[in-house]
Amino acid sequence: MFESIRIYKGKDINYNFVAKTLTEYGYERCKHISEPGDFSMRGGIIDIFPPTFEGPVRIELSGNKVASIRSFSIASNETIEEHTMVIILPKIGLYPKKRRLHLGEKSPIETFIDLQLNDYVVHVDHGIGVFRGFKNINFKGDESDHIVIEYADGDKLYVPIEEMHLIQRYVGFDKRPPKLYKLGGKAWKNTKERVKKNVYSLAFELLEQDAMRTKLKGFAFSKDTDWHIQFERRFPYKETPDQMRSCREVKLDMESKKPMDRLLCGDVGYGKTEVALRAGFKAVMDNKQVVMLVPTTLLAEQHFITFKERMQDFPIRIELICRFRTRGEINRLLEEIEKGTVDIVIGTHAILRKNIKFKDLGLVVIDEEQRFGVKDKESLKKMRLLVDVLTLTATPIPRTLYMSLMGIKDMSIIETPPQDRLPVDVIVSEYNKGLIKDAIIKEKNRRGQVFFLHNRVEGIEKIALQLEKMVPEVSIGVAHGRMYSRELEQVMGEFIKGNIDVLVCTVIIESGIDIPNANTLIVNRADMFGLADLYQLKGRVGRFKNKAYAYFLIPKGRVISKESERRLRAIERYRELGSGFKIAMEDLEIRGAGNILGQQQHGYISAIGFDLYCRMLREVVTDLNKN
Repeated sequence: MFESIRIYKGKDINYNFVAKTLTEYGYERCKHISEPGDFSMRGGIIDIFPPTFEGPVRIELSGNKVASIRSFSIASNETIEEHTMVIILPKIGLYPKKRRLHLGEKSPIETFIDLQLNDYVVHVDHGIGVFRGFKNINFKGDESDHIVIEYADGDKLYVPIEEMHLIQRYVGFDKRPPKLYKLGGKAWKNTKERVKKNVYSLAFELLEQDAMRTKLKGFAFSKDTDWHIQFERRFPYKETPDQMRSCREVKLDMESKKPMDRLLCGDVGYGKTEVALRAGFKAVMDNKQVVMLVPTTLLAEQHFITFKERMQDFPIRIELICRFRTRGEINRLLEEIEKGTVDIVIGTHAILRKNIKFKDLGLVVIDEEQRFGVKDKESLKKMRLLVDVLTLTATPIPRTLYMSLMGIKDMSIIETPPQDRLPVDVIVSEYNKGLIKDAIIKEKNRRGQVFFLHNRVEGIEKIALQLEKMVPEVSIGVAHGRMYSRELEQVMGEFIKGNIDVLVCTVIIESGIDIPNANTLIVNRADMFGLADLYQLKGRVGRFKNKAYAYFLIPKGRVISKESERRLRAIERYRELGSGFKIAMEDLEIRGAGNILGQQQHGYISAIGFDLYCRMLREVVTDLNKN
């Protein structure tokens, strides 16, 4: 039986043994790695791309000692994440990376490499223990690696590497550490039985809501026609496999009589808008109206331009409702929407408060639902029972994420980054004038632009003056939501043209602003933002081929809350492309399940861990659906 290669940061390594063993394991030695199964050894650097990993790892040596272990991007050579250890399995976390129990295919926990020494873990059959590392055990002449888990009273469980799919990192959303179980005791079995009873009652409740939507019988859209093919061929980029799959899933939902309620999750700039465009086109081809709701005026205008450009060769009327329009224009548009002469309406949440009446609404697209208020969400809830709804997000709100993981809400995920996209360098620092000046000059010298975000209208002009004194050679503009619409439009126009070097602004730039030349972001008082907001802001830069930098600044010498510190650590850690899903999980953990899912569910999740709870609920839902 094959051993695994275990490499620990700070420990010695046998260079020749690693080279020989990797070759025996079926890996191919080459000058530069390019695909799974490759490895490269150049002096004190060892690059390995295990087939079970999403990307390669780099081990850097200092003499015979491992100085660092990190996963990295082949395209840019940029560090994705630092690790304390890595396990390399034979090419021939035999063991596919995402091997799971029959309890469900999807899991919120990503990979075994995320596990750190002394983390709490859950073994499906034995309960919650502490991960203590690895041990090589000789059993009947066969040597193999085992995962060591310590339980109550110091008892240890040795789990063969091939059974590592039975173990997940414990996520419980509780401030207190979890209770450790006794090996061989009945407590874990009893706990699982108790949780399963609760899961059945929750599953019934969720399926009842789902059945209500099914009974209402939505509109079944027609299959695609030649016009659909023509429209999709006009997409100026090559679709990613994830985009194509998401489009298929959305279209199948629309062609069903059951009203669609699908979450499309993908990082900023990963192509969610194109999926929405194709869904909107499909709806209009069946003479149905479409409304797209977005959180900001600037994003509404940008979507309006995109929709107009993509659909200009087809007889489709698209209109924009936002505060840039006069009251008279909006009243006229509302009348025309009611008559049915407008096909697609794009606007902010203000649309929901206008008592807008459609002649025949067929599809609602919601961009970043977490940015809408409580009243707006109530209106959206009613819409979901009547028409097809597609929700786009980079970081799903925890409850929506939870529902999707359960299988109650349908979810499509776009994980493939656009070609040539580079991860954003994240720097968390105390407020430092020298750092700010250097960042601005560095961007100016490469003919780029800077977002300086200060999220208070009061004092924003003062900040702009400070920057002018600090860096007199750059031109500075100010943008915030209380400006007159024409004034705001003018400033943004000048920034887009490149006539302004630094835009001092509020979070009005948070969602969807595409400015290829703006590749440095500086966020003042980053400790005041939620994790999803920080991630959205980071997405304003690095949307094209240029290397981007995001500086998250906290007050100098001031103690910030533990939650703020954890949020900033998370945004610094999850810098790799496609981290929106992980960020949403971290957000759920920081905010606590009790606040999101109710205190009762919180208790049950804490008892067995979020991953196992999700899988149990999903299994019950599947069984009940069969019956």
